[in-house]
Amino acid sequence: MPRLNSIPELEKLRAECVAGSDAQRPCLTVCAGSGCSAAGAEDLLTALRKAVEKAGMKDQIDVKSTGCHGFCERGPVMLVWPEGTFYNRVTASSAAEVVASVCNGHKPVEKLLYKDPVSGKKCLTEEEVPFYARQTRVLFANNGRIDPKQITDYLRVGGYASVAKVLGGMTPEGVVETVTKSGLRGRGGAGFPTGVKWSLCRANGKPNGHGEIERYIICNADEGDPGAFMDRSLLEGNPHSVIEGMIIGAFALGAKQGFVYVRAEYPLAVKHLHVALQQAEELGLLGDNILGTGLNFRIRLVQGAGAFVCGEETALIASIEGRVGEPHPRPPYPVEKGLFGKPTVINNVKTWASVGHIVNRGHEWYSAIGTEKSKGTMVFSLVGKINNTGLVEVPMGITLHEMIYDIGGGIPNGRSLKAVQIGGPSGGCIPADLIDLPIDYEQLTKAGSMMGSGGMVVMDDSTCMVDVARYFMEFLEEESCGQCFPCRQGTQEMKAILTRICEGRGKEEDLDTLQDLGWLMKETSLCGLGQTAANPVLTTLRYFRSEYLAHIRDEVCPAKVCKKLIVYEINPTVCDGCGACVKVCAGTAILGEKDRAHKIDQAKCTKCGACMEVCKPKAVLVS
Repeated sequence: MPRLNSIPELEKLRAECVAGSDAQRPCLTVCAGSGCSAAGAEDLLTALRKAVEKAGMKDQIDVKSTGCHGFCERGPVMLVWPEGTFYNRVTASSAAEVVASVCNGHKPVEKLLYKDPVSGKKCLTEEEVPFYARQTRVLFANNGRIDPKQITDYLRVGGYASVAKVLGGMTPEGVVETVTKSGLRGRGGAGFPTGVKWSLCRANGKPNGHGEIERYIICNADEGDPGAFMDRSLLEGNPHSVIEGMIIGAFALGAKQGFVYVRAEYPLAVKHLHVALQQAEELGLLGDNILGTGLNFRIRLVQGAGAFVCGEETALIASIEGRVGEPHPRPPYPVEKGLFGKPTVINNVKTWASVGHIVNRGHEWYSAIGTEKSKGTMVFSLVGKINNTGLVEVPMGITLHEMIYDIGGGIPNGRSLKAVQIGGPSGGCIPADLIDLPIDYEQLTKAGSMMGSGGMVVMDDSTCMVDVARYFMEFLEEESCGQCFPCRQGTQEMKAILTRICEGRGKEEDLDTLQDLGWLMKETSLCGLGQTAANPVLTTLRYFRSEYLAHIRDEVCPAKVCKKLIVYEINPTVCDGCGACVKVCAGTAILGEKDRAHKIDQAKCTKCGACMEVCKPKAVLVS
């Protein structure tokens, strides 16, 4: 494809891409994101292509791999165009049946349609599926339509139109003003107003020997929260949307060099981003004299080694520079003195991807979505004890109830909601009685949590909140860089106290110590990791104090999770001696002859619970 040398050439190419795509031509689009790929999407794609070829329809039916569609619980998922028929849990064995249905007038394959567990209704399209119907998809709107490895697909759905609009008639100041008026806030965690950050960066910097002010922009794709995969999926499914936002940012800020810092554990995201960068540069959308406008801008891909602390901006900058990824005191902030000592803007993947939409549709459109202070949509990874796990894009201000029950489908196995942990390992645990809490920056902070980058872990009544606090503190202790004393020593001491409580060795005064340590870390830690590390502990103390007291006073775990405080036993009147428990017991703790009641040797029992999981007569009890 020849290099584009002007904006009219870009628009001509886009028109050709649109004209070259037959809207009525059958197309089978399969989610090939990491989740669906792990469930067999690649085998499905291969089977579909073979079935199309066998049917002699290779020139009439397209088969396309796309990014994440969001409904990870039902993967692999696919869409059949132009009807938009949605199929879920599709395996390679169903490929021939899908292709045959398309060849025969597209009568839907009934067994592959999603069935609403509440109404029993079979849903024909995504719009009919409750999981999708209640979302407002902006960033993920095209994930089920485009191949992330084909820039022509992105152009066909309006890609790089905002770059043409900016370079064709806007000023840098006008771009910053548009972003500012939109109300866009950083989607990486802190929620700092994006337009304000850009304005501060533009106000800093001194001309070099050539009379130019050197500035840099960075995309922070170092997504390290357990259970979070929003940024990864966006880079996997629509990398050009991030590149487009960065080009606009480069124009607004006068930056010639950008960096995408992505963790190496995201091989598919790295692969697709690398392809997208190469295609954009070959087409003339990156490099020197972009579209003949005089804008020079390149993007370099940097892979991080998986240090959670490198999500903090100063540690991320240090890592890009080749130094140890450790945070540094602020001020000066990166907008004053950042990468290589120059003014630098760091924004999250979702933030950069939002910029093009704002420019295209206007700041009024964007600011009309959400709440007074939290504008636009937010993408959450909805995981844990919930029926519909996956990626959810919703307007800011939606309630927890709508997220968990209307979109998430409620709690599985007839259990009840206990808490929701929002904001990653440093987020707070929100109790079930705050189910009507609106999800925005201010309300979450007031409740003791935070937006973070969008991780949302749902917990049911089988969860021990003390153990949850211990788990997250253990994670944060391991991920602390150890540079500042409050975080280094605070996380260690809090984990030790929580471990003692989980083992029935805690004291009531430990709760005061945890409270004091938590607030001390908030006030004195060097960076955001230490300043927010105590959130899981402080919120569980605030909302689930009775659970802590049960561990301490009664030496019991109400949820029957903490191993030192529970005992597994076999009811001899129920046990049929089938031996299933013996086969799964790792500690050879189960004794007994076949067809006779068994018993557990408590000295050897590791409290793993495997025996209870496999016992069909439900003879294994825990107390």
